Formats: sequence, structure tokens, C-alpha cells
Amino acid sequence: MAEKKIPMRQCIGCREMKSKSEMIRILKTADTGEIVVDAAGKKNGRGAYICRDLECFKKAVKSKAIERSLKCSIPPEVYDKLGEELNSIG
Repeated sequence: MAEKKIPMRQCIGCREMKSKSEMIRILKTADTGEIVVDAAGKKNGRGAYICRDLECFKKAVKSKAIERSLKCSIPPEVYDKLGEELNSIG
């Protein structure tokens, strides 16, 4: 019997490949264009994955990796909200 394939994703902060279940998805919703944390990883829209580590989030903010991945500019107050959500989840 074949082994089940584990989906891998690359962290936009540290650029390491990890399993999808170990990471958090940051999402730009398809209908409203709002930027949210998708803890379940099931919502529709353009997503980027980041480790559950606050340091990776800080790296991604500093290098504007989230903006590049989601293909939009992000205001500072959205970064603050994302940081709070990641703290509560991770």
C-alpha cells in the first residue's frame, strides 16, 4: 500500500519547507480583498503560509514578503492585527 502524501508549503519568513499542518495561512479573500488569518486553511482566496513563530512573521513584514505573496499593498494596522492573531493562535 502506498504512503499518504504530506502536502508541503514554504514559509514566507524563513523560506523553509514544512508540512501544511504545521503552518498558518494568511489569506487575501477573493470577494472583499480583506487580509485575514485562515487557521483552518479552507477559505477561498490567495494565500501565503508562515510558521507559527513570531520571528518568521517579523521577517516577512520587514522584507515585505507578505505583500509580494498576496500581490497587494498592506497598511500597517493590518500587520498589527495579523500579529495579534498569530500570537493568539501560535
